[in-house]
Amino acid sequence: MSKSDTADLIMGILETVNTIALVGASNKTERPSYQVMAFLQDEGYKVIPINPGLAGDEILGETVYGTLDDVPGPIDMVDIFRTSEAAGEVTRDAIRLSDDKGITVVWMQIGVTNQKAMIEAQEAGMVVIQNRCTKKEIERLDA
Repeated sequence: MSKSDTADLIMGILETVNTIALVGASNKTERPSYQVMAFLQDEGYKVIPINPGLAGDEILGETVYGTLDDVPGPIDMVDIFRTSEAAGEVTRDAIRLSDDKGITVVWMQIGVTNQKAMIEAQEAGMVVIQNRCTKKEIERLDA
């Protein structure tokens, strides 16, 4: 895939998704997941924080859920702030819930890659982005 194809793909994702489940959300303002969540909210996205240790609390005005299964409504994209290894399990959950919740995109943040999970998600008809930051991509593409 060329750079322009990748840019077009990312732009298309960022222009069509509305609801993002942010897995690995933190309530600590210095953490990248918190900063990205705040940025995405400012850009007009509904961001649902996922963190089993903070379930029931609020981050940036949104209720924190323990798992993707716990989210009551639809999700367009799953944004993963976990280790590359943990991204596999999160991706498999997204695949399993894709029909029920409408998940079409799995996005792994900078430093997060999992080839096996990517192939599984693509085979399930999902779009996968790895090792990229949603905030930085929006700023770069001015999406």
